[in-house]
Amino acid sequence: MKLKQFIALAALTLSMPASADEGMWTLYNLPTQVYDQMCGYGFQLPYGSLYQGDQAVKNAVVNFSGYCSGVVVSPDGLVFTNHHCGFESIRSHSTVEHDYMLNGFYAKSYAEELPNEDMFVAFMVKQEDVTPVLEKAGFSKLSREGQAAAVDSLENIMTQQAKAQDSTLYVSIDAFYEGNQWIATTYQQFDDLRLVFTVPKSMGKFGGETDNWMWPRQTCDFSVFRIYADPKTNGPARYSKDNVPYHPKHWAPVSMQGYKEGDFAMTMGYPGSTERYLSSYGIEQMHMRNATRSQARGVKQDVMVRHMRADEAVRIKYDSKFATSSNYWKNSIGMNKCIDSIGLIQQKRDYEFRIKAYVDSTGYLKGQLNFDTLKALYAQNSTASHDLLLLSESFSRTNELTTRAMMGAQGPNVVRNENKPSKSYLLYDDDQKTWDEGLDKEVLAVSLKNYKEHIADVRNLPAFYTTIANEYGNDYRRFVDDIWSKTVLMKNNKRIYFNNKAFDKDPGVRLGKDLKEVAERLKKALGANTERIEDQERMLCAAKLRMEEDMPHYSDANFTMRLSYGRVGGYNIGGQPSGYYTASESIVEKMKAGDKGVIDYQAEPIMHELMSASNYGPYADKTTGKMQLCLLTNNDITGGNSGSPLFDGQGRLIGLAFDGNWDSLASDIMFDKVLARTISVDIRFVLYLMDRWGHADRLLQEIGAK
Repeated sequence: MKLKQFIALAALTLSMPASADEGMWTLYNLPTQVYDQMCGYGFQLPYGSLYQGDQAVKNAVVNFSGYCSGVVVSPDGLVFTNHHCGFESIRSHSTVEHDYMLNGFYAKSYAEELPNEDMFVAFMVKQEDVTPVLEKAGFSKLSREGQAAAVDSLENIMTQQAKAQDSTLYVSIDAFYEGNQWIATTYQQFDDLRLVFTVPKSMGKFGGETDNWMWPRQTCDFSVFRIYADPKTNGPARYSKDNVPYHPKHWAPVSMQGYKEGDFAMTMGYPGSTERYLSSYGIEQMHMRNATRSQARGVKQDVMVRHMRADEAVRIKYDSKFATSSNYWKNSIGMNKCIDSIGLIQQKRDYEFRIKAYVDSTGYLKGQLNFDTLKALYAQNSTASHDLLLLSESFSRTNELTTRAMMGAQGPNVVRNENKPSKSYLLYDDDQKTWDEGLDKEVLAVSLKNYKEHIADVRNLPAFYTTIANEYGNDYRRFVDDIWSKTVLMKNNKRIYFNNKAFDKDPGVRLGKDLKEVAERLKKALGANTERIEDQERMLCAAKLRMEEDMPHYSDANFTMRLSYGRVGGYNIGGQPSGYYTASESIVEKMKAGDKGVIDYQAEPIMHELMSASNYGPYADKTTGKMQLCLLTNNDITGGNSGSPLFDGQGRLIGLAFDGNWDSLASDIMFDKVLARTISVDIRFVLYLMDRWGHADRLLQEIGAK
């Protein structure tokens, strides 16, 4: 089947009724049958209100800094996202004297709102299918490099056209359906984003790693930012003290009305990555990679925790790094647990037998899609894939020495002299504001040992391991201390000239070269088969869609805006009902455990008081009378959806999605309709802490929740 015929088929399949609760749907072409199903669940707004016009629901939803989602909630550009999405901003503004991570933060005026480098929000303006444009240029016949160039060229042309109408717009073109379809998204990006409010980490990350991915939850996972704009145009502008709060055309109404079991629930956001079309052989490799990642991160995290608990200054430096590392450490463990418990690999393999039979009987893609070839390609890449990931997890941006060593004479620390290249130099002015020597040295030492013990092929040991054995008697800490003291790379505020022989002989530089040599060799070994694997996976996706042309199919997540719909409700855990919300008394019980030594449940005395109040005022649920904290829905989300607004049937904000549940962590590769749940913080819990803890009257008035 030609690509254009496939796209036509995909458009038809998208018009079929959706399976309830599953699916990450693009909005520009949302099938009317899907909309009808949403209405059957309780959605009450017109079809056009989702995507079309200034007041469309999508216009309040933002891409938050390229890794999370968020929602605009006021006429003056306030943005709600998760606490963990604002984590690095909160950490970067924290000091031992003013520890916003520990104590929280509230800007009582515009002047006190804190600017952030390298943070932004982007609004999706529109989407369109550009596959016909690419195919007209012979896209499917081009080499992989030619296809990438064609996409880049079209992206540049469309960006120029968009900028001709509005200089603040740009276009991004992304692959859908494993590269069988290409969609262009027009964005408007605002780069002046300021921190306005955050609760203490003990509430924004209540439960810590103990509760991460678990239910029940009591985490008040939110932070508040504000978009600033050019005072003359109300459009995007780089940071300036003269910028003013942005005035959006649409913002999400915030609801105090609550929800009940069975109510309609909708998320909009930017899910990062799913692989539900992935072959059984790809899942096998994912299982191996999950095990490798979790093992290597566990070793490093043990060191980090010990140092962070011993020194507050160290904790501030590493809070964000540890949270990022541990999140996917636990995710990897949970995903493999789910893959094993439901026999997912065999389920996929059985399904692939059906696809093979379909191909054999119809002739569709016969001679092109070959499962034996796919199996062999993954097998050939297995060792290199393992060792490259282990090398990355062990040495890439895990400690300051190997970070500098592997960067070499590249990156932002290079000061180049174009007239006299010999005068070009490196300059590191970091005086341990973001890292700690003692922690980083120990992390490097344990990582060196762990890498050698878990390498799949000893030929992938960097050359310096011979030196460690022969000259240091495999004493990794002595090796690290020695090289750290001798290398010029760890000399801060000193010009390091790199266009000379002395630089090349430096022990830290040699360390980096040895690591990069192994990494490049492994990448080259993988590259020989990667394109062939991608082609086979793309054809497998096409065959699935063709075989099931009477069923709905949505594309895997790729950090473009998606809608998911479902209902409020719990599930059964070990034969017992989970409940669909948590209430204040449950967090009080956990806080008592915190008082007895459970670190992740420790909180400030004021939180004990606030969570034990006799009267929660307008924030208590009108039906249950309780202060409800978090809730469950069966929406379909994944990483990147953090901070996504949870809307009710009238398009009102009732929560912020922040997590999935441990029992369905394999949903990125197979959505579990029975177990998969989205965990959101109740927006009334958010407002309660803004009011009773933060006394943020000006913000609450601005939001105007009803």
